[in-house]
Amino acid sequence: MVSIKNLFENDDVKVIQKQGDISVIEFQRDLSVSKSNAIEEYYAGQMNVRRRQVLIELKGNEYITSSGAMQWTAGNVEASTNIKGVGDFLGKAIKGSVTKESTVKPKYHGTGLLALEPTYRHILIEDVSTWNGGMVLEDGLFLACEASLNTNVVMRSNLSSAVLGGEGLFNLKLEGKGYAVLESFVPREELMELTLENDQVRIDGNLAIAWSNSLEFRVEKSTRSLVGSAVAGEGFVNVYRGTGKILMAPVAPETLNNILTYRPKA
Repeated sequence: MVSIKNLFENDDVKVIQKQGDISVIEFQRDLSVSKSNAIEEYYAGQMNVRRRQVLIELKGNEYITSSGAMQWTAGNVEASTNIKGVGDFLGKAIKGSVTKESTVKPKYHGTGLLALEPTYRHILIEDVSTWNGGMVLEDGLFLACEASLNTNVVMRSNLSSAVLGGEGLFNLKLEGKGYAVLESFVPREELMELTLENDQVRIDGNLAIAWSNSLEFRVEKSTRSLVGSAVAGEGFVNVYRGTGKILMAPVAPETLNNILTYRPKA
């Protein structure tokens, strides 16, 4: 039996989310500072730039994480590579290279506590079963999920979706019943959730961070003609059609590069 002190009862630690076996804690102050950066860290905390950490309670079940995401475990927790052979490794390597996700996603099982590396990003916990046939993720969002979920790669419906939309040709898809843990560059409070019922949404830029697999994604001219698009100053837009959901950020990832450094090491 492992007894953990100064974690949940720490007045500097706050549980900000909990879904099933997954808890997200947030450090209200960064006390691991020096005189040279104390002022900077103080004002960062005031602007909601805080360390967050995912804790997963294992009760005989299994979770898959991004490679290198585990910080520590307590109890009878074991890890496996989830690789079934050379052919399976090569297949996962190809999928990882096209989606910019880690090739090997470790699987943890047993009874105990699994703690992931701290991050300055914002943590989202999503019930994948509510996403109309699964959810498709932008590159770099995946952190962990229940092993009951299927992880796969989906290809854009047409090549122009990648070339003209500033997106990759492939994306990671999660489907099934279970929770997924994602790392977002903006907080949940700023994410807009758009629900489509046999309709369409047009977005100028890569603001959508996740969408239902049931939606068709294409890139189209903002107006009917190339000349009109040029005059309008918009050019091409990302179009999502069908029935499903979209999570949309108010700003593009490249505008927030200053907060994309995460998983600090001591």
